[in-house]
Amino acid sequence: MVCNEASPFESREMLASFVWSTPLLSNSWRLCSQANATPFNTFITHRHASTVYVAFSAVHTPSHSVSNSRYLIPLHSIAGLPLFSRRSKEGEEPPMVHAAMLNLFLSLFNSFQNQVLEIVGNKDTKSVVITGHSIGGATASLCTLWLLSYLQSISSSVSILCITYGAPLLGNESFSQTIFKERWGGNFCHVVSKHDIMPRLLFAPITSLSTQLNSLLQFWHLSMNSPDFGKLANQIPEQEKAKLFTVVMDYLEAAIQEGETSVPILFHPFGNYFFVSEEGAVCVDSPAAIIKMMHLMLASSSPASSIEDHLKYGDYVNKLSSQILYQSNSMLKNIPDSSYEAGLELAIQSSGIANQESAVISAEECLKTTRRMGPSPTLNAASLAVSLSKVVPLRAQIEWYKTWCEEQDDQIGYYDSFKSRDSSSSKRDMKININRCKLARFWNNIIDMLERGELPHDFDKRAKWVNTSHFYKLLVEPLDIAEYYGKGMHRTKGHYMQHGRERRYEIFDRWWKDKTVTSTTGREENKERSNFASLTQDSCFWARVEEARDWLNCVRRETDTNKLAVLWDKIENFEKYAIDLIENKEVSRDVLFKNSSYSIWVEDLRELKQLKAKVQWFPHQCTGFLDGEVVP
Repeated sequence: MVCNEASPFESREMLASFVWSTPLLSNSWRLCSQANATPFNTFITHRHASTVYVAFSAVHTPSHSVSNSRYLIPLHSIAGLPLFSRRSKEGEEPPMVHAAMLNLFLSLFNSFQNQVLEIVGNKDTKSVVITGHSIGGATASLCTLWLLSYLQSISSSVSILCITYGAPLLGNESFSQTIFKERWGGNFCHVVSKHDIMPRLLFAPITSLSTQLNSLLQFWHLSMNSPDFGKLANQIPEQEKAKLFTVVMDYLEAAIQEGETSVPILFHPFGNYFFVSEEGAVCVDSPAAIIKMMHLMLASSSPASSIEDHLKYGDYVNKLSSQILYQSNSMLKNIPDSSYEAGLELAIQSSGIANQESAVISAEECLKTTRRMGPSPTLNAASLAVSLSKVVPLRAQIEWYKTWCEEQDDQIGYYDSFKSRDSSSSKRDMKININRCKLARFWNNIIDMLERGELPHDFDKRAKWVNTSHFYKLLVEPLDIAEYYGKGMHRTKGHYMQHGRERRYEIFDRWWKDKTVTSTTGREENKERSNFASLTQDSCFWARVEEARDWLNCVRRETDTNKLAVLWDKIENFEKYAIDLIENKEVSRDVLFKNSSYSIWVEDLRELKQLKAKVQWFPHQCTGFLDGEVVP
């Protein structure tokens, strides 16, 4: 039994100090300021060595105002590119985002796409930093998601970081959780000042505060580049400021309550939040802790400061970049014995609420509840190595079963033997099926741990696990396909490739593709084989065969010449694909067995081609075929 293990360090303030000591924030904020000085709804780029910065303007047209729409709309894809590999389960709310912010992003997408594809395609580009202030930060977040999805689809090694300043919330809880499960949370750094109300705005029912919000947005719009924003802030009646501040605070307070007193919130934070104050900075990545810290820090401000602070990020960047390391070393007069307690005290001091006793207690409780418990990711990975050794015999038995099938006189092979088994199957077939299910549970558990952040961040890049998962996929997925078609599930659900394939195999495809791209960069590998592969290198080969068999049946029944042409095109493409695999010896020898599904398909195709040729030469003798009959 593994006991819970508490992390001995509180690293949130240390992480914030490290980030603020790099040029990332100063460079990104400088470009944000330049972007804010550009015309409406634009972005600018700047290359610094191998890093390219992309900054979005916070100055937007009224048609893209935050107040225009508070509706959340589903976000599965952008411009046809799927954003998330993980799909929502039945009955689960899909990832959703703020409609107006999505529309703003889409209005910029074409020009952004063209420029960013040129940037990442440049061999000198190693990393891209996408940044934005205020609503520009929300646009930057959506652009980052699109780019992460695109680079993942092409297995690019370009690293991506999104830095936002005072950005409003963007999506619902499912959106936040999906980003975490995609392991993209570390790509987002949201800088939020102690008093800024903008990042907290969408916790409240803004639709009931249209007057106050419109005044606020007008102030931000006019003040974004004004050196005298104080006078502009005075144009907003104090009563409106106070009402807006009170409602946001009330809903924030209600949101952090537990039990029946809590209120549902539409928008949830995601990624890392860097809370900044005059005293320092602290990094928080737990959504619950982020909401609590937003409340505690805003509670110490006033209606006026909560508005004005939105325009002071330049001051924080300039001050903290030069002072934060010194402050971190001088904050503790009496260093606690525990390194964790010392780090916790530094985090509280950096948040700027150390002089408020009640807030300090709440903040400590908040940070302690998000303290990492249980085995570290490294220990979990080590434990999985032991677990893997225990399931290796299950895999070995399936390998033996494949060899046994290939040695039988019936010449049907591994796939068709498992597919044709029935309720009276031998103990051997039953044992193999049990092993198949046990291995599926083992690998699904690994994926779940990876998505929960319980494994090292580079786990899916480690050769041992990439190679092992790939071998498992090649060996076992043909059995899954055989089970699917053997039980006739394709008749009710549709073909395996579109409707039956387990997500773990899609994930392992991506792991292997990433590994292959990395290993072959800059050199050619000789992939010629002298013998047939022990396992067919396309784990979905038999699913493709089943679809091709269905196409032949459709040809026999179809009378529409246009549809027949489409079917023949599909058949010929698969035929060429299969021949290429065989010529390159990338299939197992059982594929070519006399009575395998593939060999039977080849024979059926040969006969149908002969019949097709006969129809073309002697149409008056083949009216039966033209009427959809199998035999003329």
